[in-house]
Amino acid sequence: MAIVRWRPLRELEEVQHEMNRLFDSLITLPHDGFGSAFVPPVELEETPDAYKVKLEIPGMEANDLDIQATAESIAISGERRSETKTEEKGITRSEFRYGKFQRVIPLPGRINNQGVQAEYKDGILALTLPKVEEERNKVVKVNLG
Repeated sequence: MAIVRWRPLRELEEVQHEMNRLFDSLITLPHDGFGSAFVPPVELEETPDAYKVKLEIPGMEANDLDIQATAESIAISGERRSETKTEEKGITRSEFRYGKFQRVIPLPGRINNQGVQAEYKDGILALTLPKVEEERNKVVKVNLG
């Protein structure tokens, strides 16, 4: 029979190690300048003819966005850069806000990536992704027993 050394705080050390690992992984995420990762929220809607995707990306210009469409997914990336500078009573205040982001959105079906339409207005990117003809007319036979 082997003798095992009892370490009463071993579990606490393991929890501390896991928390340190978690915080280290958060530090390596892209940040928006205020300490939080910049991940724009996405809304996906399916219609009979197309998928409609909306992203909320305030404070960006349309030429700062890169949109790439494949038959099964859409990839959106960009870089947000903004500067606010105010002068009041001889005091200058300057703030910078920046951050890169990338979202790859897998689609539930195939799209015609040649016919993708995009509109960017008031910080909302709206994409219309037309389905390929075979996906629109797809009927699946379901067998019982």
